[in-house]
Amino acid sequence: MNPLYDRLFGRHAGRNTPFLHLPDGGTLTHAGFLAAAARFAHVLDGAGLQPGDRLAAQVEKSPQALALYAACVQAGVVFLPLNTAYTRDELSYFIENSGAKLVVADPAKAADTRPMVMGLGARLMTLSADGAGTLPEAAADRPDTYPTVERGEGDLAAFLYTSGTTGRSKGAMLTQANLLSNAEVLVDHWRFSVEDVLLHALPIFHTHGLFVATNVMLLSGGAMIFLPRFDAGTLIAQLPRATALMGVPTFYTRLLDDPRFDRDLVQGMRLFISGSAPLLAETHVRFEERTGHRILERYGMTETNMNTSNPYEGERRPGTVGLPLPGVTLKITDPETGDPVRQGDVGQIEVRGPNVFKGYWQMPEKTAAELRSDGFFVTGDLGTMDPDGYITIVGRNKDLIISGGYNIYPKEVELVLDDQPGVLESAVIGVPHPDFGETVLAVIVPEAGATPDEAALMRACEASLAKFKHPRRLVTLPELPRNTMGKVQKAILRQDYARLFTG
Repeated sequence: MNPLYDRLFGRHAGRNTPFLHLPDGGTLTHAGFLAAAARFAHVLDGAGLQPGDRLAAQVEKSPQALALYAACVQAGVVFLPLNTAYTRDELSYFIENSGAKLVVADPAKAADTRPMVMGLGARLMTLSADGAGTLPEAAADRPDTYPTVERGEGDLAAFLYTSGTTGRSKGAMLTQANLLSNAEVLVDHWRFSVEDVLLHALPIFHTHGLFVATNVMLLSGGAMIFLPRFDAGTLIAQLPRATALMGVPTFYTRLLDDPRFDRDLVQGMRLFISGSAPLLAETHVRFEERTGHRILERYGMTETNMNTSNPYEGERRPGTVGLPLPGVTLKITDPETGDPVRQGDVGQIEVRGPNVFKGYWQMPEKTAAELRSDGFFVTGDLGTMDPDGYITIVGRNKDLIISGGYNIYPKEVELVLDDQPGVLESAVIGVPHPDFGETVLAVIVPEAGATPDEAALMRACEASLAKFKHPRRLVTLPELPRNTMGKVQKAILRQDYARLFTG
């Protein structure tokens, strides 16, 4: 028995219906995909990997890269997907920390990577975006079936490393039950079926593209239009073939910038889902006006997959991430005491459920600090819950600004600024100040062709916010720094402007 393989992958054995629609116009069936995964599993076996061993993959998105994930599940190997932007030094840390026995990398990086990989006692194989490399070469003559390794729901299926903004990245250990339970809830909650065709333009080194999008489509038995990366023109060309899209906010703002994106184009679409970063309320409104669709926003993280979602049927409230998913218990607590706060007050978000990870790899103290003995995970996100149970994220705990002893939640200031004429978006951060410890700095991104009136922006803050929350300075940038999933990198802004008031 191998629940994850049996219920996601193996259930499609012999199915010659489409699974992946490829950019070149080709199609890979469910059966063809499983055959490719089985051949890879034989290679992993031949490389000496045992159940529970780790495999690290830093490769470009491709059908073969996805088949490698399936092969690891079938062989009982713990899959560790790594961001393709990570440097050699970062890769070295992940390999050493995880104890990976096999590393799969892009052939273009092999010469630089091989000495480091071998020095850490691991083997190196390669896989390119077009499906070439030593891994597929070794798999070419292997059988297209493989005896699935027995694993239990509590066994590890994957590691995902967190970004590590306050120290070394942490390896979040995800079990088979974590991944399965979340996929099952999402298929039901979002009404996915064998009839769906998901437009997949997300990376697959992240939980959103791999463990949400892919697992949901495997469980539902539908198909994916499998694009190597996001490109607005390509999405527009492919939308008439799709029924659903999972994206980050950038997907939707870029689509709205294109006049070809209209109601006629999306008449066959059933659902647009957004996550991984907050979606501006203005984007919700513009999207509905243009298409007649309301984007469904949800909230998840590396350690938990999805925690909340706006309803499929019912009110999708802009600015919120919806309600706790079935099976997930969520509470808002005081960061100092851990006690629940009054309804509507800001506090830290804690979640408990079958989706919550097992802990951080080889970090028992960090695990104990963030994963309570009663099963609640302290997410580090700050939020509120309204009387109807809808959750609003106001920021990360580490983004909280304490100025002159007063707590300031950046989101509160950002909402005021984002609502002003000429402002596309904003990011509010705390920077060192000689008198107040920290003070408020607002970074503004103007709308195309606009020049926001700074005096008017300050007057808007004065009219809506207590004086201690007012930005002490406004800075204008053409765009905000973001990671590959669209999240604003406030740590970079804090670093860039750390000496603005201290010299």
